[in-house]
Amino acid sequence: MMTCSQGVAPATLTVLPWAADADAGQVATVNDNQFPTNIPGFQMCQSMANPAVASATAAAQGVLTPQPCVPNIAGPWTPGLVFGTSDGEALLTADSVCQCAYAGVISITTPNCFVDGG
Repeated sequence: MMTCSQGVAPATLTVLPWAADADAGQVATVNDNQFPTNIPGFQMCQSMANPAVASATAAAQGVLTPQPCVPNIAGPWTPGLVFGTSDGEALLTADSVCQCAYAGVISITTPNCFVDGG
C-alpha cells in the first residue's frame, strides 16, 4: 500500500508479472512508477498545483474543491536498493518515495515485504 501527501485515499502499487525475478519472486523496481499501470491514483487530489483542482477551486470562489487523482509522476522512486537489482533496475525499498508533479509525495505505507536498504 502507498499514499500520496495530496491524495485522500491509499492505493495499491501494482507490479506487473514480467517484473518477476526467478530467484527473489515478484519484485518492484524504481521504474514501477507509471500511471495507471503501477500507481492507480489516490481517489481525489487536493493540490492547488494540479490544474484541475485550481480551476475547480477558482470556480467555487476559493473553496478547495478536490478533483479525481491522476498522478503526474515526475521520475522514478528514490532511493532504490543499489546492491539488489532486477533486470538491472534498482529495487524498491520500504523507504522509497516518488514525486508527483502536482506537489504530492508518494510513499510506501504498508510493504508486502521488503528488503532492508540500510
